[in-house]
Amino acid sequence: MNCNDATAFNLTQHTPKSVITVAILGAESTGKTTLCRDLATYFASAWVPEYMRVYLQKKWDNERVTCTWDDLLPIAEGQIKRENKLAQQVAQDLQPSQHVKTQKYLFCDTSLFELMVYSKWYYGDCPTALIQAALAHHYDLILLTEVDVPWVADDLRDSPHEREEISAYFESQLNCHDKNFKRVSGNREERVRQVVEWLKALNNIR
Repeated sequence: MNCNDATAFNLTQHTPKSVITVAILGAESTGKTTLCRDLATYFASAWVPEYMRVYLQKKWDNERVTCTWDDLLPIAEGQIKRENKLAQQVAQDLQPSQHVKTQKYLFCDTSLFELMVYSKWYYGDCPTALIQAALAHHYDLILLTEVDVPWVADDLRDSPHEREEISAYFESQLNCHDKNFKRVSGNREERVRQVVEWLKALNNIR
């Protein structure tokens, strides 16, 4: 299967209303995974790992090649499958306390929106099915990580000197598609504190 066979891929998002979802986006090596893990630990909740890294690392290990156009929809489907599965698990685990209202979160290390942005960045285009899904998916809070942590090399990262430019492109795409977002910056503790305050405010609105 490839991107020309878009109907073969299911990119539909299924998130129970009881679960507050947070999508963390940004340029490579800007602390997205670390922030996801830290927030999941703080709230004793779940986080969705980035499927693309697992998919592409396996491809690199086996073939010594990186992402191609035909990988985009399989990666997108793998990502949303992970997210949907964990969202259902979080909803099932939701047990209101006798004293306070218990709120459950799902922290997503990337989303289909990020995959769409990178597709446009690298290929100048994006599969229509991926664009439609990326724009249709909803998150209660979208975070854009600032480029204020050191770049760390690995097999898949290739843009140590373009992070600022890519980050600006993320911002332009989020604004272009009317996606409200907040920039998160600072060290690990400062980033968690920022998000905790934003989620407190969000809970008051909901």
